[in-house]
Amino acid sequence: MARVTVEDCIDKVENRFELVLLASHRARMISNGSPLTVDRDNDKNPVVALREVAEETVSPEDLKEDLIHSLQKYVEVDEPEAEAVPMVPNASSRGGTEVNTVDDSAVEFDRMSEEDLLRGLEGLVPPERKDDI
Repeated sequence: MARVTVEDCIDKVENRFELVLLASHRARMISNGSPLTVDRDNDKNPVVALREVAEETVSPEDLKEDLIHSLQKYVEVDEPEAEAVPMVPNASSRGGTEVNTVDDSAVEFDRMSEEDLLRGLEGLVPPERKDDI
């Protein structure tokens, strides 16, 4: 293949912008020493990368996964969560009497409807601007 065009690659990677991202990533991989899957034929790395995509010697899905992995800064590791430990030991573990026993059943929270909130906001007056000109 003497020349490689976008039309040669567009049936392998449908989005032209994604094709550019994948080919540039592959060209960087080639620059870093990744083995070639086609003959170089005195071509530069971006052209070799496009030829590899066009001739299907590299998988666009694998390139996409590798590109995403190379751009990730933080990899979340699923670790088991530690069991919740009470911050204040209860009375039975200390062997003494309970000190801070409060009946929370009588506590009520103020509730405001959305209409009441909007009426309250409409009643607010913005502060006057002072022009220092």
